[in-house]
Amino acid sequence: QLQLVESGGGLVQPGGSLRLSCAVSGFSFNYHAIGWFRQAPGKEREGVLCISSSGGITTYADSVKGRSSISRDNAKNTVYLQMNSLKPEDTAVYYCAAQPLGCGKNWVRWGQGTQVTVSS
Repeated sequence: QLQLVESGGGLVQPGGSLRLSCAVSGFSFNYHAIGWFRQAPGKEREGVLCISSSGGITTYADSVKGRSSISRDNAKNTVYLQMNSLKPEDTAVYYCAAQPLGCGKNWVRWGQGTQVTVSS
């Protein structure tokens, strides 16, 4: 069964770093693009970054440019979101999602989310 599981969230001080992981099982990982999204309290969900099946990267949120990166380890069926210089406005539940091949809009499966809180 198709499954995505996020981990790595937590409480971090402003300026700190976190690495989120999205572990994927139940389907051909190498065939799928994986995207990271976030939803802050009272706000709509927004895309953050996406990595295609071939490793191409799409940045959805201008606010993370220069501070965050995405990578995939096909041997571990895992995608990582590295976030640096974190700000309070990065506080949100972070989700990963999967779709075939490229970073389009046809997300077929979502994880349950992991909470990231940036606060002193």
